[in-house]
Formats: sequence, structure tokens, C-alpha cells
Amino acid sequence: MTPQQLYQHILRKRSFLCVGLDSDIRKIPAHLLREEDPVFAFNKAIIDATADLCIAYKPNLAFYESMGVAGWTAFEKSVKYIRTNYPDQFIIADAKRGDIGNTSAMYARTFFEELDIDAVTVAPYMGEDSVTPFLTYPDKWVILLALTSNKGSHDFQLTAAADGERLFEKVLRTSQEWAGDDRLMYVVGATQGEAFEDVRRIAPRHFLLVPGVGAQGGSLEEVCRYGMTDRCGLIVNSSRAILYADNGEHFADAARQAAQEVQQAMSRLL
Repeated sequence: MTPQQLYQHILRKRSFLCVGLDSDIRKIPAHLLREEDPVFAFNKAIIDATADLCIAYKPNLAFYESMGVAGWTAFEKSVKYIRTNYPDQFIIADAKRGDIGNTSAMYARTFFEELDIDAVTVAPYMGEDSVTPFLTYPDKWVILLALTSNKGSHDFQLTAAADGERLFEKVLRTSQEWAGDDRLMYVVGATQGEAFEDVRRIAPRHFLLVPGVGAQGGSLEEVCRYGMTDRCGLIVNSSRAILYADNGEHFADAARQAAQEVQQAMSRLL
């Protein structure tokens, strides 16, 4: 999917919502535990309830890997279900991979060849040769961690060098030597507020994947004020606030209502 195709998708849906499939078997409604594959049953219901309101889904690999083989099976089935039934959806594997070159090449093969994922989140700490194997796939995206929404982001990401450049700014500048805004996105947490202006000074045209709206307290309006571009440039993720809007048999209806509230706000902001 090209940036223009992604932008057209946003315009059609009047939405730049990504639903994070952080599906925890210990939190899903109890009646689903009778299903052969409870997590897939949960995901399928959430996907069917929200597909017309969002432009992307982002399974977080940790929630699936925590269940071993059964979890990986649920992840694969969920990806295939989206691909088959909602082919216009952008699928992000929130895997936060990034290792020496030959290892990264195997991660890239897993997500881009075996699973046909559109994008994968990658940690930049080990540098260029840990990222470029993901960039050998012409129609796929790398979403590089830049300025995250967690409290610990201040430990390293905002640390300044002698010349005053902060680490996240160095990540933004240096990584643009590896690929352009048609292949590379950045993770910038919704809780970072006005720091979006600093991000946009360095990366004015790149799409940003923005977690932290909803349960983590990030403001959608603030994100758009400082981060939106003339082609939107934002994919805003919401996970818990949508997935666990209700814990009963009508969980999918509640998830749809929660997603619809976000989508309507996005439509106004667009």
C-alpha cells in the first residue's frame, strides 16, 4: 500500500483509526472460553464489528506469544481472516523486532513473506544493518520506534547529545538516509503532546503510528493539532478502550460503539 493509497483509504472511511488487537485470554469475555480458539473468536467478533470504522489492525505479538503455539495460531488465523474478508485493511505486526542483519532478515521473512503483513514495528537501537533487511521488501513498511508513549521514554529517547540533538531526533534524521516516507513510518506516542511539532520539523511527510489514545490518556485533538499533515499523516491506535469496552455477551456491540465514537471525532478533525 502506497502513502497515497493509505490516504485514500483514510478519506473513504473518514477515519485514521487503528484497532490494536491486544487480545488477552485472561480479559476476554468468559463465555468465549468455551470456543475451540477463544482468542480468535474474540478477534473475529471485534474485527467484524469495527472493520468499517477503522483503516488498520495492529496485533501485538506479546499477547499471542504468551500462549505458545495456540497463541501463534490465533494470530495467524486473525491475520488471514482480515486479509480474506477485509482486504483493504492495513495490517501492522506490533513486534518491535530489530537484531543483527541475518536475524532481522528472518523476522522480515516471517512477517512479510509467510504472513503477508503490511508493516512491522522495529526497534532502531542496533542501527542501520538491523533495520535495512526489513526494507528489502518494496511494498512493505517499517514502523520505527521514535518517541514512545510510556513513562520510561524519558530515560533515553529525550536524552540530548553535546550538540543538543535528542536521541529520538537522531533516530528520525539518520533513518531517513535508509528509506523515504513511502517505506518508513515512525511510532510517536500520543502522550508526547507538543513534541509532535519537533517530530514534524524533521519528518514533515512521514506517517506516524500513534499509540496512547484512550486508556493511556493521550489526547486525539492534541495529536492532530501538532501532528496532522495535508494527507493526514497519522494512524492512531486504540486497543483496550475498544477491546474491553464490555465484558459480557454484547462485547462486540460495545466495541463498535467505542470505535464509532473515535471515528466520529476523527471525521470532524479531518
